[in-house]
Amino acid sequence: MDEYEIEALHFAIRGRVQGVHFRASMVAEAQGLGLTGWVRNRGDGSVEAYACGKPAALDALVAWAEKGPPAARVDECSVAPAEADAALQDFTQVATV
Repeated sequence: MDEYEIEALHFAIRGRVQGVHFRASMVAEAQGLGLTGWVRNRGDGSVEAYACGKPAALDALVAWAEKGPPAARVDECSVAPAEADAALQDFTQVATV
C-alpha cells in the first residue's frame, strides 16, 4: 500500500453492539476491504475500533459500521480521523478495556 494513500479512522459505536457478533463481523468486513487495525469491546457496552487503509475502503467500513451485523442495533457511530499506523499487518480483535 502506498503510504500516501493510507488514512486512519477511530470508531466509537454505541447501541446493542456487544453479544451480537459485531467484532467478528467487523474483522471479516475490514479484512475483506484490505484494511488493518483492531476492534474491541469497551466496559461501557460500546465497541471501539481503529482502521487504516485506502480512503474508499475506510468509507465502506464506516457505511458498514453504521448498521453492523444483522443482530446489532447501532444507535451512534462516531468516527474521527486518526494517525495512520503503517506497521499494522492485519485487522484483529483485541482485549476489552
